[in-house]
Amino acid sequence: MRSTDDTKKATAAELDALQAALAAEHAVVYGYGVVGGRIGTERRSDARAAYDAHRARRDELTRAVRDLGGKPVVAAAAYALPFAVKDSAAAVRFAAELEERVAGVYSDLVRASSGDRRGTAAQALREAAVRAVRWRGESVPFPGLAERTATPSASAPSPT
Repeated sequence: MRSTDDTKKATAAELDALQAALAAEHAVVYGYGVVGGRIGTERRSDARAAYDAHRARRDELTRAVRDLGGKPVVAAAAYALPFAVKDSAAAVRFAAELEERVAGVYSDLVRASSGDRRGTAAQALREAAVRAVRWRGESVPFPGLAERTATPSASAPSPT
C-alpha cells in the first residue's frame, strides 16, 4: 500500500505533468493559428482538424487540472516560433514540429499518471504522433521519446 506521502507525491507529479501538457496545448493552439494563416488550401482542412483537436485536448486538460485541485496555467499572449513561417511549406514543417513537441509532453504525462488519465494521455500521444507523420510524411522510431530519436522534444514554442 502507498503511504499518504507517496500518494501526495504521485498526485503532485501528475498535476505538474498535466500543467505542462496544458501549457503545451496552449502553445500548439497558438501555433496552429500561425499554420492556418500560411497553409495552402490543399492542407487547410488538416490544419483545421488539428486545431480543433488541440482545443478539445486543452479544454480537457483544464478540467483535469481543476479536478486535482490545481489552478490551470493560462496561455501566453504570444509564443516565439522556432523558425519563420512564411509560406505553406514552412507551415507544414511547423505543424509537424508542433505535433512532435506535444507528443513529448504527453509522453511525460503517460509516465506521471495512472488509470484512465494514463490511457487518455497515451491516446493523445498516439494522435499527435499520427498527425506528425501525416504532416512530415515520415515517422520516428519512438514518438514522444526525445532520448530515443535524433530530434529533441520540447514542451512547445517558447513564450515571448
